[in-house]
Amino acid sequence: MTGYFRNGLCDTCGDDRGMHTICAQMDAEFLKFSKKQGNDLSTPQPEYQFSGLQAGDFWCLCLQRWIEAFEAGVAPKIKLEASHASILEFIDLDVLQDFAVR
Repeated sequence: MTGYFRNGLCDTCGDDRGMHTICAQMDAEFLKFSKKQGNDLSTPQPEYQFSGLQAGDFWCLCLQRWIEAFEAGVAPKIKLEASHASILEFIDLDVLQDFAVR
């Protein structure tokens, strides 16, 4: 289960320094990009009870990582109803709707 609070939603609070507010559907291209950026989301890390992500999984991404991926042309699709409303302060609604999981 994803989310800062592990409730399946990308809820946030002041302690969430990474702003994990975008519920993104992983795909192979984004996972490769993220690993290249130094954030390997696909390799299991049992010591953190993290089984690794695969294409098709949903995960609450840091806002800045999604924006980086968008600018690089590899942004993953977004599950809007599970994303936090604060993303509208940084990303146009039209862009979010273009990336919405349908």
